[in-house]
Amino acid sequence: MSQAEQKIVQYLSEAHASEVGLVRELQTQIAMTPRGSYRTALETHLRETRDHAKRVKERLNTLGQGDSALQMAVGLAESAVSQILAFGKAPLALVRGSTGEEKILKNAKDACATEALEIATYTAIEHLARSAGDEITAQLATKIRADEQRMLERIMREIPKLAAVIVGAERDSSYDITETGAADLVREVADAGKQTVRSAQGRARGQEPWPGYDELNVEEIRAALSGSDEARLGEVRSYERSHKNRAGVIQASERQTAHA
Repeated sequence: MSQAEQKIVQYLSEAHASEVGLVRELQTQIAMTPRGSYRTALETHLRETRDHAKRVKERLNTLGQGDSALQMAVGLAESAVSQILAFGKAPLALVRGSTGEEKILKNAKDACATEALEIATYTAIEHLARSAGDEITAQLATKIRADEQRMLERIMREIPKLAAVIVGAERDSSYDITETGAADLVREVADAGKQTVRSAQGRARGQEPWPGYDELNVEEIRAALSGSDEARLGEVRSYERSHKNRAGVIQASERQTAHA
């Protein structure tokens, strides 16, 4: 892998980690937000973000991310950090602001910053890929950046409406944030994030995906993967690529991921 290709993989790994962390953050924001145009925007972008993470990961696989032990370690570290940030911010979102309406406005401001960062990331990937002659990656970055720009514009249109209700809400809040399911979602996000971090740490140390894994044959592992979540499937795939590299297991995990 050339130096330019390694740099493309590095930036794609950063983008994937950001998308994974944003999925958790969007889930928390949706749980806090009453039904309306802003919540609809968040729900739409959650679907887009999941798709972005999937497409970036597929491109990383095509480029052979697993061929480089260093790049794999960097990717694991970035993924773990994104999860830590996601479930670390979730409880904070519940306590800042004196009313539910103000909490939503603060979340929207943060969302603008996140979208701007993602736009910058994919702009960098696009130009880096084009300079290296990788038109496929450049086109992927262009398409995802367009989604991010559209979301940023949509949030900016919502902010005046969210701000307009703040003063009146100080006297008579229109909804109770404790009734939106946000607290339960925060706990779920935290638990899921911690599990992802533990899985990433285990992969970085070269641990088996589960006790006894190395004693199983390909068919047994295929059966065990049925119904697994994306974190477990990714763990198996990374472990295989750095250890036994069995094509049957890797292909089975990729098929399961596509259906997850």
